[in-house]
Amino acid sequence: MLITAALLLISCASAPPTSLVTPLPSTGQWPQPQSPSSPATVRGIWLTTVSRLDWPPVSSVEVSSSALRIRQQQDALKAKLDNLQQLGINTVFFQVKPDGTALWPSKILPWSDVLTGTIGADPGYDPLQFMLDEAHRRGMKVHAWFNPYRVSTNISASTITKLNRTSSLRPASVFVEHRDWIRTAGNRFVLDPGIPDVRDWITSIVSEVITRYPVDGVQFDDYFYAESADSRLNDQNTFRQYGQHFASKADWRRNNTQLLIEQVSRTIRQQRPGVEFGISPAGVWRNRSFDPAGSDTRGAAAYDESYADTRRWVQQGLLDYIAPQLYWPFSRSAARYDVLANWWAEVVKPTHTRLYIGIALYKVGEPSKNEPDWAIDGGVPELKKQLDLNDSNPNINGTILFREGYLSQPQTGSAVSYLRNRWGR
Repeated sequence: MLITAALLLISCASAPPTSLVTPLPSTGQWPQPQSPSSPATVRGIWLTTVSRLDWPPVSSVEVSSSALRIRQQQDALKAKLDNLQQLGINTVFFQVKPDGTALWPSKILPWSDVLTGTIGADPGYDPLQFMLDEAHRRGMKVHAWFNPYRVSTNISASTITKLNRTSSLRPASVFVEHRDWIRTAGNRFVLDPGIPDVRDWITSIVSEVITRYPVDGVQFDDYFYAESADSRLNDQNTFRQYGQHFASKADWRRNNTQLLIEQVSRTIRQQRPGVEFGISPAGVWRNRSFDPAGSDTRGAAAYDESYADTRRWVQQGLLDYIAPQLYWPFSRSAARYDVLANWWAEVVKPTHTRLYIGIALYKVGEPSKNEPDWAIDGGVPELKKQLDLNDSNPNINGTILFREGYLSQPQTGSAVSYLRNRWGR
């Protein structure tokens, strides 16, 4: 999840983009649902693997015995699932592609170093299959969560060395196999979304997972064009090659993201129509000051910052669900939780796309000068208000907590007890 964007409440754009506001589609053109119904109410959680934030345990990679490492990782995952089951969680969004590596034996990506400490090293078991077996045994659904464009979490010399060392592997890292696809943005190595072969490559990775594993869903997070003020994506040459028919670079970028979503959606529905496809974007689509169809907010907007026209995807029926990250309290005037939740509920209302709201478990119980409500009574009153709103709006179909590791943090203790009483079995 792109927490930095969620925290950036004032858009870095000083004036509205020159592109036209997004038109409303013609009425009566909503596609029929492509996947079976989800649980009446999704009670979900994101389980992060990038940098081993939630899993696997850092200590497991430091042991000398591979058998002990496997046992520690599997035991830790089973313990987490037991806890989630007791908490009432029914859907786990499991990060299977945290960067340019995989948590399954892929023919396209090398093994993730989060499992062994070394990119490309076989961990001795299949973590995705293990997760599916254990979660399904507990009656829980699993959505495979992909970060589409990130190749690495930093651009350090040691990271470059590790990526280059995969050159003798099959598959090697995309960093060495397709060096011409690689750019730097947000102080990370990323793929250039404007290259058609890159979008085909990402789609092939999704296809590999859905055709080999009984996943219940596929989710992309909000990392499409993930720039930062001090590390912009240099795609000027790509724009010159592919963007000549667009009025602006911004419109071209948005079209690139649009093409990826269309392609992945079509592929899933052709190959595994029972698999749900969803996106978890930044919470603000556009601000009303930029677009009359936008929300009454002053936040960094997905349309203008990430070049993702998330509202359009809902309207076009490309998604089975959308899970905007609404990581603010009711009192945050620049991006009020209730304003955004109700805005999204109106967006999905005339469509067949389901709405799950992502909420900020990572903020619960934490003192904050700008958002003091998170620390009042352990954050329980704020959490209750958000869940009550979600449950009371018929166009909101569930809640997803970010993220699993915060369930065991001291500051969330009161909130977790509240969740267990509210959701638990």
